[in-house]
Amino acid sequence: MKNIKLIIAAVVLLFTGLTAQIDRSKIPGPGPAPEINIGEYKSFTLPNGLKVFVVENDKIPRVTFSLEFVYNEFLEGASAGYGEIAGDLVGRGTKKRSKQQLDEEVDFIGANLVTSKNRIYGSALSKHTEKFVEILADVAINADFNSEELEKVRKQTLSGLAFSKNDPNTIANNVRNALVYGLDHPYGEQVTEETVKNINLEDCSKYYETYFRPNIAYLAIVGDIDFDDAEKLIKMYFGNWVQGDIPKNEIKEPKQPIVRKVAIVDRPDAVQSVIHVAYPVKLEIGNPDVIKTSVLNTLLGGSFSSRLNQNLREAKAFTYGARSSLTSDRYIGKFDASCEARNSVTDSAVTEFLNEMKRIRNEKITEEELQSTINFQTGSFSRSLESPETIANFALNIAKYKLPRDYYKNYLKNLSAVTVDDVNAMAKKYIKPDNAYVLVIGNAAEVAENLKKFSVGGKIDYYDNHGGKVDLAAKKLPEGLTAQNVIDKYIQALGGKENILKIKEKTTRMKGSVQGFEIKLVMHQKAPNKFSQELDAGVMKQKMVFDGEKGKSSGMGMEQNLEGEELEIMKLQANMYSFLNYGDLGITPELTGVENVNGKDAYKINLVMTSGKKSSAFFDTSTGLKIREVQNIKTPQGAMDQIIDYDNYQLVEGVMHPFSVSQQIGPMTIPLEVTSVEINKGLGDSLFEVK
Repeated sequence: MKNIKLIIAAVVLLFTGLTAQIDRSKIPGPGPAPEINIGEYKSFTLPNGLKVFVVENDKIPRVTFSLEFVYNEFLEGASAGYGEIAGDLVGRGTKKRSKQQLDEEVDFIGANLVTSKNRIYGSALSKHTEKFVEILADVAINADFNSEELEKVRKQTLSGLAFSKNDPNTIANNVRNALVYGLDHPYGEQVTEETVKNINLEDCSKYYETYFRPNIAYLAIVGDIDFDDAEKLIKMYFGNWVQGDIPKNEIKEPKQPIVRKVAIVDRPDAVQSVIHVAYPVKLEIGNPDVIKTSVLNTLLGGSFSSRLNQNLREAKAFTYGARSSLTSDRYIGKFDASCEARNSVTDSAVTEFLNEMKRIRNEKITEEELQSTINFQTGSFSRSLESPETIANFALNIAKYKLPRDYYKNYLKNLSAVTVDDVNAMAKKYIKPDNAYVLVIGNAAEVAENLKKFSVGGKIDYYDNHGGKVDLAAKKLPEGLTAQNVIDKYIQALGGKENILKIKEKTTRMKGSVQGFEIKLVMHQKAPNKFSQELDAGVMKQKMVFDGEKGKSSGMGMEQNLEGEELEIMKLQANMYSFLNYGDLGITPELTGVENVNGKDAYKINLVMTSGKKSSAFFDTSTGLKIREVQNIKTPQGAMDQIIDYDNYQLVEGVMHPFSVSQQIGPMTIPLEVTSVEINKGLGDSLFEVK
């Protein structure tokens, strides 16, 4: 017993001594970055360009295949959504297997197969690997689309859209993307019931034939398979896959708003608001800032213990959860902070979002916060390594984004090297509370007034569920009125179709002044779609010519052929009778409301081209005459709305023509008066030659 007491006493003294040496008032300093063992992968490339990555793992007798296609994103226009539908159709039958046969064969070997816009994913028991590879290759290379399956997928897609169209978070995501990226960016383009109804089999087939090609494909194979066997099978079944020419689509780079803007989607019955504070961020994948910004965002709003969540949830009880993300992307990333909050505290929640964004910009974080965040991220990263799919994704990312081969091996070392100063520098660079969109999906009657303080001049913009601006001043349309009714009234107001068609040639001469310079403008038109225009502003002359197929502009010693979107717009503008046959020109008129234009009520019609580009025309509700056109055009200063107002209509050769024309682009307005309209005077074709 005595010996036991001595032993206990010695142990107590030992621990007392150790405790005395530890200052528990201080958090221990960071240790060295933990050593990590990232599993190896092997790779090979087929002559046709298919890049293959194999991660061997025999713990489970199963093999997973992920085939991904990487290409430049693009706008899908009036048929937005056809890429997703084409991706679904890929898995619904091949040239030698009907959908039923394909489903039965996949089920028979206990496999699964899922296809999407840019990926084919599936897995099978390792004993059926060869059979599954043969099926996978057949689907990727020989997909066969048919109208029956298209209609099934269309119906499912429309059902999904109908289900989610009243979901506030779906609406918030739609409008946030429209604001952050723009409706004319692939990330902001909206898929609607109308665009899905426009999708045809040709759209889908062309998409598949263009983008499902080996030279932009990456295949990850993970599981119970030997590398040599994998290489043999892939060469056997994918070796004859033919390369394709991949379009080099170009997309514009979205910009942050110059000042903070407030946007609302009104949901009169909502008892709480969905709030987003978002803006685009130029942060490419692989940028050295990515690891540092991950620490910044985790601390700000990327974890349960983040500042945003502790403030809005724990301290203020405004929400069940507040979060943020700061994402990198091959094109353009974004910052997005969000939560759901009661109507009564919507503006207070926005205040706290902005306060926390300003605080992390202006005040250094503490060493304790930094180390806690790095520890959290280290644990998350280490746990992810338990999945062999993670290793495959690492391999794919290194190849797709041209990252250093040791990027992930050095990840924890680079993470542990992040300092307080690094996080502070990232906050100043990427956290922009004054250049953000504050988006609220909620009851405008209850929340709008208190949100005005967050925007310059107290301005609030209203949007529909898909990011289209809503004019609250728009008046209710008469019941049963259609776009065609308005256009028919316009035709009659001009003088009737018969008199309009008598005009085969027209010359319009105008004059005006801007900033002290006299302007003369002469426009020649010849049916059906030849056009020339000469602008003389004294110090500057400009000419534009369109012969019905080709167009050219010249001025200031330079000449430029019209191409792409500019050429398509010119083809429509040059057509003397476009409003008589919109359908034949692929234009869909949409009557959207009544708006006030220069003191007159006017019906607004959106003219939607096959490309998805829109322009607007406004028709006086009283006279039926067109009094305004609005079109978004490209300028050296960026995209701007071009507004053309028409007034003072006069009768010439049985047809009404506007004799006052005012054109506005950005801050500049150019008023023009028509001096003469000459009809059918015999214009020579030489006026319209494109040399």
